[in-house]
Amino acid sequence: MDFLKEWVTNIILFILLATIIDMLLPNSSMQKYTKMVTGLLLIAIILTPILKLISRDFETTLSAIPSYQAPGEKNMKSSIELKKKEIQASQHAYILEEMAVQLKKDVKEELMNQYGLEIENIDLAVNDKSDKAFPENLQKVTVLLKQPENSVETVEAIKQIEINTEKPLPAKESTKEIEKIASFLSKKWNVTEATVEVSIEGGNKTNNG
Repeated sequence: MDFLKEWVTNIILFILLATIIDMLLPNSSMQKYTKMVTGLLLIAIILTPILKLISRDFETTLSAIPSYQAPGEKNMKSSIELKKKEIQASQHAYILEEMAVQLKKDVKEELMNQYGLEIENIDLAVNDKSDKAFPENLQKVTVLLKQPENSVETVEAIKQIEINTEKPLPAKESTKEIEKIASFLSKKWNVTEATVEVSIEGGNKTNNG
């Protein structure tokens, strides 16, 4: 109702203003153009409610479009996020694999010289949610050792430790030697002993944690 009163008032005021302007202008060719302009403005004022209604409907239609497309956009975002996670997981696995290879290479020679053993497998477990870089985010290093298949003579010459998978050492001695190896590996890799878990193929296993 207030909108209708405002609309009628604007029309009346504009008509009065146009009449006053028409009376003040002298009779000339400009008067014709002035009447045309005032007439167009009057039409615009009269059509204002219709224009507002059309504009409001158009805005409502536009605002409804995103909500209509929301499921598709949501699915697209989910797909992108899934691909991103897959790529990150692949990169993460590759980095851990490269780290394991490097760790194995760092201790290969000394491990053979001191203990007559070689690393069969290294499994790295890290805290994915940690902001820290390796090795601060390292949770556990699981190491599987074995006797080299073609290095029997070397093992006999060293005489540091003698491990026979068919005839294991007494439990106390075997555990003690494995703890020494775990301590050696932790120092070489600059990680805590509690992080390193060592086992020998066909033998015992120790977890310093």
